[in-house]
Amino acid sequence: MTPLGRRSVLGGAGVATAVGAFAGVRAVHTKPEKSRRGRDRYADEDFGLLDSDRGSLVVADDGVTLAVREVGPATAPLTVVFVHGYCLRMDSWHFQRKQLHRRWGDGVRMVFYDQRGHGRSGTPSAESCTIGQLGRDLHAVLRAVAPTGPVVLVGHSMGGMSILALARQVPELFGTRVIGVGLLATAAAGLNKTGLSRNLDNPVIDAFRLAVRTAPGLVQFGRGAARAIIAPIMRAASFGTEVSPSLHRFSDRMLNETSVTTIVNFLKSIELHDESAAVPVIADLPALVLCGDADMVLPFSQSETLADALTNCELVRVVSGGHLVQLEFPIRCTDAIDRLVTRAAEAVDYEREAGIGG
Repeated sequence: MTPLGRRSVLGGAGVATAVGAFAGVRAVHTKPEKSRRGRDRYADEDFGLLDSDRGSLVVADDGVTLAVREVGPATAPLTVVFVHGYCLRMDSWHFQRKQLHRRWGDGVRMVFYDQRGHGRSGTPSAESCTIGQLGRDLHAVLRAVAPTGPVVLVGHSMGGMSILALARQVPELFGTRVIGVGLLATAAAGLNKTGLSRNLDNPVIDAFRLAVRTAPGLVQFGRGAARAIIAPIMRAASFGTEVSPSLHRFSDRMLNETSVTTIVNFLKSIELHDESAAVPVIADLPALVLCGDADMVLPFSQSETLADALTNCELVRVVSGGHLVQLEFPIRCTDAIDRLVTRAAEAVDYEREAGIGG
């Protein structure tokens, strides 16, 4: 494949202090619009759209059930699998499901699933709440619902980490079955590898790391205590701009409905995971790296570092986007994913015509 190069598109004070800092950040960056007739652009949005898509259950290698939804025919020539992030569920891809199905029709099948402990998927053991296990879960989904044909993988946040874990574990899939990779608001290594606490004056990252160390102890005294630390962190980092009250309620509902044990059990793995070995595996594939430049969890500089290591990558900078960039700026994310899938499909067609790779 001919490298396209990288393209940038602009478009203790302790726990109480940290949580208080989040309240202030949220007030500045993510204050919902005032409830005024005509101002809530998503007041009539059906955020339960994925509920009507055909569903199934996939059993992971340790017996945990994973809830799956599909859009488009199983006979479609290409499958795109979407992997959601921490404290979310498959519905976080709501706008992409809606917009891309309109564009692609029956030419592409889209697969969405809830990661273990999230949404409608089963409850995992604490020991299995690791990024490595999420990579194995993704492999189980592929084997069950997309055992043949080309696949593009698109992941947000922890979902991107899941894709990288799969690339490290089963590298032979990439460049054969997996023909493209989209990584939104994610990183190849955990927070302890980035040095963010040391290099940035970032209360969100500092408090997130504090929660990693503190919440497992607090959960013994009450679920509310653990959620009181972590929920403000996630809410403060969700959006970089004012968004509609309905969108706020939708994102808050995903967070609120995530089990506090899931929230706590995944924290340590998110901080410590290191899937750097996966980067060379995907280095030459058509890739998308996208992040909002107001993302306080995984700042845009992390995406630049990741994109620099990929030779066939489009780097997309979403101006003012927060961590839930696919919800805050859905069209920009949808357009970027559409371009990725087009590039990946064109690369496969070119190789077939040239007799490359069988």
